[in-house]
Amino acid sequence: MIWLTWRQYRVQTLVALVALAVITAVLVVTGLQIRSAYDSGVAGCGDDCGAAKNAFVVQYRTLSFFVTGLLIAVPGIIGIFWGAPLIARELETGTHRLIWNQSISRTRWLAVRLAVVGLAAVAVTGLLSLLVTWWAAPIDRVNEDRFTPLLFDGRGIVPFGYAAFALTLGTCAGLLIRRTVPAMAATLVLFVAVQVLVPYTLRPHFLTPDRTDVALSSVGMASAGADGEPLAPAAGWSATQVLLSGDGDDARVKVGLAKPGAWVVSGIGPVLDRSGEEVGGSEGCAGREIDPMNCFAASDLHVEVAYQPADRYWTFQWIETAFFLAMSGILAGFSALWLRRRLV
Repeated sequence: MIWLTWRQYRVQTLVALVALAVITAVLVVTGLQIRSAYDSGVAGCGDDCGAAKNAFVVQYRTLSFFVTGLLIAVPGIIGIFWGAPLIARELETGTHRLIWNQSISRTRWLAVRLAVVGLAAVAVTGLLSLLVTWWAAPIDRVNEDRFTPLLFDGRGIVPFGYAAFALTLGTCAGLLIRRTVPAMAATLVLFVAVQVLVPYTLRPHFLTPDRTDVALSSVGMASAGADGEPLAPAAGWSATQVLLSGDGDDARVKVGLAKPGAWVVSGIGPVLDRSGEEVGGSEGCAGREIDPMNCFAASDLHVEVAYQPADRYWTFQWIETAFFLAMSGILAGFSALWLRRRLV
């Protein structure tokens, strides 16, 4: 069974290994260049670290987005092209009957296929994830934003869990739909849906967020480049958004805050006075003619913030990895049960 599975998936595996080798070569070369730029421009910046960090961020922003996006896409690709056809192709062509008639149980057939292909999928994704995490380390050290939803998915150990989940999701879809192409489409839709929902519905609640009142008098506006993209963050809390609504005494301001390394989960919040009540109009620095940041600097206003501290990053990585591995086990168990009792 192992040899048969290898022969059926040897082309996909060899293509993945060649692609991994090429990507590794590119990331090693560019990663060493990034470290050289960091050591010469940021590590020894002296009194002008802000300018040096901003130049470093701008230089590698596009490449960083591309590399992170590539890693995020890999588990989905595995689920579509490895997971969905794993069982669906056999059912579609009828070759599963030949195997079952050779004293090989359905459970063993599924287990061997999942184990062989799953180990290959997790190994490829894991190696790429560790390589990308090493490659992006200097950039993450400057930006301090690896806890944000997009970068969290493309760093550390969570891609291991994503790959295992995508493979078993595709396998389960193929088993239920019994057609390869529809199973691939279903895998794509479901995997994308899960990847969008988990960061915003489950992940913020893995641990109870810390809460604090941030005095707006101590907050500056986050720096941004000419294109509006954020630059290297300053220490402490900074305002990322200031939204004005209404006019006159009914005008209200809401402020979005960020802190290097932390993940703010509360979104933008209303401006509050000392008693904790929302305040508007000129008293709340809300007005078309008012510069809110200058007004905040001379006020006693604050914003309530809920956030996950930076030191919880690896705890969240382990929790989410365990969650997706558990989901993979559930899908594999369901597939085995369905294969034994329902499939004829």
